[in-house]
Amino acid sequence: MNIFLLAPIFISFLAGLALLVWSFREKRTPSSHKTEAKPWPARTLFLSALSLSALCTVFCSLKVTGSVVLFHLFSKLPIALSLDSLGRFFVLTVTLIWVVVGFYSITYLTREGEEKRFFGFFLLLYGVLYCLGCSQNLVTMYLFYELMSLTSFPLVLHNGSREAIMASLKYLFYSMCGAYMGLFGIFVLYHTLPDLSFVAGGSASQALLSQGDGLLPVAILIMLLGFSVKAGMFPLHAWLPTAHPVAPSPASAALSGIIVKCGVLAIIRVMYYIIGPSALQGSFLLTVLQSLSLITVFMGSLLAFREKVFKKRLAYSTVSQVSYILFGLFIVTPQGVQGALLHLLFHAIVKCGLFLTAGVFLYSFGYTRVDQLQGVGKKMPVTLWCYTFFALALVGIPPTCGFLSKWYLAQGAFASTAGVFRFLGPVILLVSALLTAGYLLPITMDGFFVTKETTVHADKPCEPSLWMLIPLLILALLTLGLGLFPNAILSFTQSLSDSLFQTVSTLFIIR
Repeated sequence: MNIFLLAPIFISFLAGLALLVWSFREKRTPSSHKTEAKPWPARTLFLSALSLSALCTVFCSLKVTGSVVLFHLFSKLPIALSLDSLGRFFVLTVTLIWVVVGFYSITYLTREGEEKRFFGFFLLLYGVLYCLGCSQNLVTMYLFYELMSLTSFPLVLHNGSREAIMASLKYLFYSMCGAYMGLFGIFVLYHTLPDLSFVAGGSASQALLSQGDGLLPVAILIMLLGFSVKAGMFPLHAWLPTAHPVAPSPASAALSGIIVKCGVLAIIRVMYYIIGPSALQGSFLLTVLQSLSLITVFMGSLLAFREKVFKKRLAYSTVSQVSYILFGLFIVTPQGVQGALLHLLFHAIVKCGLFLTAGVFLYSFGYTRVDQLQGVGKKMPVTLWCYTFFALALVGIPPTCGFLSKWYLAQGAFASTAGVFRFLGPVILLVSALLTAGYLLPITMDGFFVTKETTVHADKPCEPSLWMLIPLLILALLTLGLGLFPNAILSFTQSLSDSLFQTVSTLFIIR
């Protein structure tokens, strides 16, 4: 049964490579414009591979246990895959977003062009993300973390403009810098620990106490800061508002919904599966990280409030909202971790929906600025209602799902021993929520109640095609449904969070 863990990888990789070869071969064919007139064979291959990979992922998450060793980097360091509770949570979240975005892109990519190339890299990236979630140890995770950056930056580069080239290079530079900071920490931990396998509650043992020196706390801090680059935490957040406006909207949805969460996943693995929460309690590392995460929450919301370009506003919003997750992890309480896990899922759904909505406005009308959206609800009421549910969830208004995650984050802060952050954290989260309402909800008000004759053209369709509208409806229903019926996801995240605090070994305290 363990071999089934490899099925989603083989399907997505083989189909992705086939689409890339197909795309590059057509570029060298003089009659390439003729092949573009019949794109459905490539779309059929893409949708079939994506659907089959998703089904295999769900099957593996529900039925498959054990591990698969791909190869040995060293004699005692296997590159291996297995699915624990956190891995299942991550790969299922990735699968949900990938399927929704994939079907949406069928229509949207007719505007951008180069469909086969986008589909190819999209499938390759899915396979890499699956491996990232299934990683059994720190080195395996790092290997696929690097591959994730290499396979995702072509999505930013997609349209080939000068702005896209510069944005993709900036994204790649930031990603590599963060990854090298993480690699430094891995070097130190490999020298200190006998094993880098992931164990809930931390795999570090008394060896850490006897062998630790002054370099170790610094290395762990550098490592966590390096992985937070992908999560967009201050001061290395600038790639996000640069990459999102130039990337196609499906790519922006994938970046904001999932790729930034890869940094979150790496931080969870290091803090709660390698070091252990009891080793971090009261350390100076947490003080630094808590401070940076709250600065990012407030700064991102403020910059989003001032931004007029729609996708750039959403990018700054992602900078802020992902640091909600980081703050929940850095306060090191079961409630905080549960809130972080909930917000990881809910933000992926909501922010994916917001970027896909921005793509609808761009695809249908060419609108990129928020002041162009006045009266758009008159022509696209269903789309704007979906946007409204996403906005309410991001603000944290019940009964949407965003209220639950922010409630647990606040409760986690109050239950912590984080000193001033016990109260400062919830206050900043509340201020950020007010700013979020200030930059998202006026779009709904202006869209439904402001009439501007020159804004909405009568010759445009009322709603986008079903390929674009149905994904929005699915995400909107999830946004509301997970808020109204949260018992299953609350039970799972509570169980996962509690497991990270039940395994208490003889860890040393980093001071």
